[in-house]
Amino acid sequence: MASWTRRAALAMAGMLMAGKALAGDAFDFQLEAIEGGPLDLGQWRGKPVLVVNTASFCGFTPQYAGLQKLYSAYRPRGLVVLGVPSQDFNQESADNATVKAFCDSTYNVEFPMTALMHVRGAETHPFFRFLADRGGGPPRWNFHKYLVARDGRTVHGFRSQVEPDAPALLQAIEAALAAPAS
Repeated sequence: MASWTRRAALAMAGMLMAGKALAGDAFDFQLEAIEGGPLDLGQWRGKPVLVVNTASFCGFTPQYAGLQKLYSAYRPRGLVVLGVPSQDFNQESADNATVKAFCDSTYNVEFPMTALMHVRGAETHPFFRFLADRGGGPPRWNFHKYLVARDGRTVHGFRSQVEPDAPALLQAIEAALAAPAS
């Protein structure tokens, strides 16, 4: 077993037993990619990550276009946008392949996405517990955004109504990109 896999497995086991995130930072998590297989957040250590819980059949779904534009504009400077589809608000397809096909064909999404996961409630994924604990609480609706700083510990939450091109979000991204890497 590779060392990062062992580290992630141990961290995940501890988080699940405790019912909340015990990871040192956001980059200690390993999720499942929408295409299948592992998605190790450690690959982005030292980069700001904008995590967004998404849905294909929501009034906020057009934000996919803004998120892709944001990713295209800021990716060269180090920003990662991570889409996290969730059916917790009953506005998402039931399988990963359908979600991916929709995102690819409708919005030409190029940013990484996870498999479907719970972002609130009793079945909340430990990664979203981590984000909620540090970023002002759990999502109240689809397209809630969490900006994870380079240190992986500082998290700022933005409500669904905050568009990807909103000045407050852009200022926070600029500040995260300007901050020195730890």
